[in-house]
Amino acid sequence: MPNEQLRRMDAFTFPSYSIDLATGEALFDYALTGPDGEQRFTEVITLPLPAGPPSDETVATLGRVLELLHVVAGVSYYKAAAPPRLVLPAPLGPAAAELVTAVYTRGLAEYAYRNQLPHVLELLPEIPPGSVSPAREYDNSDLRPLSAVGGGKDSIVSLEALRRAGLDPVPFSVNPNHVIVSVNAASGLAPLAARRRLDPVLFDLNAAGARNGHIPVTAINSLIAVATAVLNGLGPVVMSNERSASDPNLVWNGHEINHQWSKGVEAEGLLRAALAEHAGLTEPYFSLLRSLSELHIARLFAAIDRYDDVVTSCNAAFKLRDASERWCRDCPKCRFVFLAMAPFMPRERIIHIFGGDLLADAAQIPGYRELLGVDGHKPFECVGEVEESVVALSLLAEQDQWREAPTVRALVDAIPETAWSAAANSDVFTPGGPNHIPAPYAKALTAQT
Repeated sequence: MPNEQLRRMDAFTFPSYSIDLATGEALFDYALTGPDGEQRFTEVITLPLPAGPPSDETVATLGRVLELLHVVAGVSYYKAAAPPRLVLPAPLGPAAAELVTAVYTRGLAEYAYRNQLPHVLELLPEIPPGSVSPAREYDNSDLRPLSAVGGGKDSIVSLEALRRAGLDPVPFSVNPNHVIVSVNAASGLAPLAARRRLDPVLFDLNAAGARNGHIPVTAINSLIAVATAVLNGLGPVVMSNERSASDPNLVWNGHEINHQWSKGVEAEGLLRAALAEHAGLTEPYFSLLRSLSELHIARLFAAIDRYDDVVTSCNAAFKLRDASERWCRDCPKCRFVFLAMAPFMPRERIIHIFGGDLLADAAQIPGYRELLGVDGHKPFECVGEVEESVVALSLLAEQDQWREAPTVRALVDAIPETAWSAAANSDVFTPGGPNHIPAPYAKALTAQT
């Protein structure tokens, strides 16, 4: 479909979804409609199957989760045209409606900012009238947790905390790449994986100039994880989203723009409420690390060395041609994670993990100045708060192995005195802030911190 026809689309709809319980394959249909016709899409999500057939209760609860997933996953296709109308397929309760509204507005805020589409920030879904039948309670709170693994330091810290607490976690990922496969192998735990296949038509449209940009993918993957847990008779989905994920990058048109919105505590609370209301799940989903800063998590990771040869937190590395390269060493994520880890381990160890020394490379200074709040705004990446970067730098400036590094000295000289004062009184190593961590899991985290 030509790009000009896409721009005239005036509605996004959700024709149908289905699941084949013999294969675990779910099909989700979407449509952009307008005066020139419609553009249809079908997404395929394949869930891992349990050893035996699911009960009727499980199938009913799974269906309710998939109804939410159908609507939330639509953001990937809505953004190709960003029409003014979002027409939902069925009535929703208030909690589910609030989640969907937030996913398409706050979850697409960075996309709206970059594409200069302020109407997206004000989008109100059109919900068909009618009542929603109450969901039957589904209590899986005491079952084995499904622990999401992305291959980075955060999910490793959670996985090991759960294991040491005797909670017997099951690693989980969506479309696991070579890094995640290696991390799972290093854990020695048997993982589960789901597959998500975007409609190839979307890639053709993007290549032809359709609107594109960042989506709240964590919200989608979280619902895929919950569906997997329900189908496989498992307990809560445990994420590893930290406190600073709730920190916005900037404010535009009176709205907070947060690259990590779907990892933040607001999105977590909305998803939990929607799953409780719509699917009856009593303890569906939470982040074990919500009360911790990125710097605190980096310190915990430093006490774990079994993953040194496989860990990566670099998103760009997944696109590198050489599968042995785990870090691109030239992106905000690489710079921040190196800075966060460096104070807590020998210099030789972190150079081994990264395959290079970012703090010995003067070309990294402009990027570090952004992370430290000296220039620009916090990068649109999954990085910690400016305060955390300043605290990490202050710790490096006190260590013999780092204080004389030219890059460290240059960065220390760039920090204003007010920032140093704030760093000296920082609480980045004090757990705090709102969270949804159940008591048994809070004990597991306390044992690590």
